[in-house]
Amino acid sequence: MKKSFFIMMLISNAIFAQSNYSIDTSYTIKSTYNKLIKKYPFITIPQEKKNTDVVEIKEVVYQRHQDRTLHLDAFFSKKQKSNPAVIMIHGGGWRSGNKTQMQRMAIEIASKGYSCFAIEYRLSLEAKYPEGVYDVKNAIKFIKDNAKKFHVDPNKIAVLGCSSGGQMAALIGTTNENPDFEDKIFKSKSSSKVNAIIDIDGILAFKHPESAEGEMASFWLGGTSDEKPEIWKNASALSHTNNQTPPILFIQSSFDRFHAGRDDMIAILNQYKIYSEVHTIQNSPHSFWFFQPWFDETVMHTAQFLDKIFK
Repeated sequence: MKKSFFIMMLISNAIFAQSNYSIDTSYTIKSTYNKLIKKYPFITIPQEKKNTDVVEIKEVVYQRHQDRTLHLDAFFSKKQKSNPAVIMIHGGGWRSGNKTQMQRMAIEIASKGYSCFAIEYRLSLEAKYPEGVYDVKNAIKFIKDNAKKFHVDPNKIAVLGCSSGGQMAALIGTTNENPDFEDKIFKSKSSSKVNAIIDIDGILAFKHPESAEGEMASFWLGGTSDEKPEIWKNASALSHTNNQTPPILFIQSSFDRFHAGRDDMIAILNQYKIYSEVHTIQNSPHSFWFFQPWFDETVMHTAQFLDKIFK
């Protein structure tokens, strides 16, 4: 009896430790659908598909941070022993959302010969910038360290993000091997370097004439742009764009504010002859990637870009 009680206490403590932080559940596919359906009555949520060529391994622990355990979901084509990998970062204003929102896209892209990973990272109610960025960089290291298990070619890594996840993807790609970031993450035999960026409606600069970032960004960045100007600059991918930036794909909605800084970034990339590609999905809302008919278009542009860069 005492032994059973002790085991139950251990389980209870583990659950408490794992959930001892605030969670914002406001940004979901369903809530976004309910918000958009009146203006876009033709939209549908893509059906979940099972693909016998895609292996799914969910809730893989990639990092333990004190009492907090972080997970990823892996979806990879088993046809080849070594696939290009796609690291996938969900959106939600750095505050809400979760990795399950990337599963449908992950399965679709994996079915085309890739290994895809939906990443859990600490959001702003739990940890301020740049902790969530460090989490994803650590996930990249973990995936490279376990490349054989996940059928990954560690020299062909893309990072893809949607909305705030797109902002993070661009920042992660432009800070490849930047000591200000790399020195803060876990040491391993692998680096967190990525070889391509896919930014789906994510800003490139927080403080910019095209930007309209406010409360959500301030909360994540620990203060307003007047209070924390250096952090707002440091968190902007445009500030780090240089001759080492990898090729980048921009997939955009029809709202200009969600690509603030993009044209300035492309000008720098063109100076160094670094490949970039832009696709604007006309008459689309933000969060278009969740819904048909835009889901298929998003996957198509992504797969074509990945094939061009890696295959």
